[in-house]
Amino acid sequence: MIDEIQKDAQSRMGKSIDSLKSELTKLRTGRAHTSLLDHITVDYYGSPTPLSQVATVSVTDARMLTVTPWEKPMVQVVEKAILTSNLGLNPATSGTVIRVPLPPLTEERRKDMIKLVRSEGEHAKVAIRNIRRDANSDVKALLKEKDITEDEERQSEDSVQKLTDKYIAEVDLVLKEKEKDLMEL
Repeated sequence: MIDEIQKDAQSRMGKSIDSLKSELTKLRTGRAHTSLLDHITVDYYGSPTPLSQVATVSVTDARMLTVTPWEKPMVQVVEKAILTSNLGLNPATSGTVIRVPLPPLTEERRKDMIKLVRSEGEHAKVAIRNIRRDANSDVKALLKEKDITEDEERQSEDSVQKLTDKYIAEVDLVLKEKEKDLMEL
């Protein structure tokens, strides 16, 4: 019973880290990477479709992405979706290829983005702490029903705390990496 609770907590904490990483990939750094456009959806014959399912996205150099739609009529639709994606990007079309230059970030914008990164990190930490709370309350319920002893409860709480510490340290590591990436010129 306790093992199941701990495995569930561990898997949920891992998902919190994955969620944080996916949120951070949406933040634009100074360098081009294809995951920057992952969350953009386009109107593909009446249904919203992820950009990656209607076009090829590639990195040409450090500050340029190229998007090549698989169908010629989709060029304008994809270009409009990138333009309205609130990423501050201005795509330029030449034939069937859309070039997306990434403007350099200003120092002020970098600092704003670091605040946003730290905020996302804090949300992830809160989620991890909530998972810890849920796991501990599940263990307390087992103790109340006399399915486990007080010693087992204490051991379980200690191991859940170690798990929590491990994942919070991982959040800090992810944040440190992203901040370093943002401050790179």
